[in-house]
Amino acid sequence: MIPVWLAAGGWGLLASSALVIGALLGWFIGFSSKSIAHVMAFGSGILVAALAFELVDEALEQAGILWVAGGFMVGALVFSLINHRLNSPGVRHRKRSHTQQPAANNTGLAIAAGTLLDGIPESMAIGLLVAGGGKLSIATIAAIFISNIPEALSSTAGMRRAGRNGWFMVQLWGAITLLSGVFAVLGALFFGAAPPHIKALITCVAAGGIFAMVVETMIPEAFAETHEMSGLMAALGFVAALALQALER
Repeated sequence: MIPVWLAAGGWGLLASSALVIGALLGWFIGFSSKSIAHVMAFGSGILVAALAFELVDEALEQAGILWVAGGFMVGALVFSLINHRLNSPGVRHRKRSHTQQPAANNTGLAIAAGTLLDGIPESMAIGLLVAGGGKLSIATIAAIFISNIPEALSSTAGMRRAGRNGWFMVQLWGAITLLSGVFAVLGALFFGAAPPHIKALITCVAAGGIFAMVVETMIPEAFAETHEMSGLMAALGFVAALALQALER
């Protein structure tokens, strides 16, 4: 039987492997900024649906509303504060593919730090669900997987225009993918055996961080390129997540 922590790491790696796929697409295929923005909006919708109807819903079955709401707000607060500290010119538009990606020498490190920040709550949530016996559904994995593709695609396209080489991209996205797996393992090891209300609290901290990430980084970058269709694409992603959830029942 596979150890729980190893299974959590495997699922974390699977979800974050979309970063590598997105990076390859961004490097070899010249997608337009509007196309990337559409995928970004779709990923935003599917991710919001997954955290609302799976992560938070799961937590409400284990703890009261005060634990759930408190954890959610703490997660959003922590992400927002760290994201604010990281908001250098390089990291502020880490998901944007057009001319807003500057060619500064530290841009790659800023984007790496920002992208890793985006992935930590997702990976921790995966580890918690696996270790706690929660419903790690296809919808949850698909939501995280799909949302990671436009993130790496957009950032890679922008960094390529800024003069970064292919080897740098391999190192950057490979390292972030591995670290995402590590955080899934840590979520399983440190919180998997916790009491239900503590697991619910940590799950909601992760959900709050994911929600803040979507609102502060994904939606603005999608809206920046395609004002009229971003809401429709986000709604389509939301419905797609609901359809995946319904198929599992």
